Amino acid sequence: MTVIGIGRSFIAHPARLAGALFTLAALSVIAWYLGSPLFVRTYRSEPLPPAAAVTPATTGGTQATAVTTAGGQEGPRVVASGELGYVDSLHNGKGPVRIVEVGAQRFVRFEDVALTNAPDVHVYLSLETGGRWSEATSLYLGPLKATNGSFNYELPPTADVGSYQSVVVWCRAFRVLITWADLRAT
Repeated sequence: MTVIGIGRSFIAHPARLAGALFTLAALSVIAWYLGSPLFVRTYRSEPLPPAAAVTPATTGGTQATAVTTAGGQEGPRVVASGELGYVDSLHNGKGPVRIVEVGAQRFVRFEDVALTNAPDVHVYLSLETGGRWSEATSLYLGPLKATNGSFNYELPPTADVGSYQSVVVWCRAFRVLITWADLRAT
């Protein structure tokens, strides 16, 4: 059958043409969903919130570094920090991740980071290191806010920050590690 014969077959049977167009459209949508995150970058520049109240310099058994502003108020204190790791050429990140205490609140802070994108990416605090985590024991922080820039995830007041060993960025759609940062107390 020639190309002209195939064309006549579609013209003679509108249902075939509609089915072929529908299939082409569905495949295009699937290809865009799977491939576009590799090329789409999102940016966010979110500052740390101001301190609402001053708290002691000890958090969950870990000494924190206190910073005093010019007005005499205590500024943000870094409780733990780490650097995003390289998984492979498609899944990696660069930049620091910190657990920061601001007044009575604690945040996981991504500071000037660059991460590869993927569909359905989420952030967790893990009890393990090296990018390993468990849905049952990890603290879910939320969907990834951006692939580039600076942004925060507020921690619940009951979270024992000292027990978490890493921040994990995970793609739920493909069940693959995007990047992680092992945390060290400061």
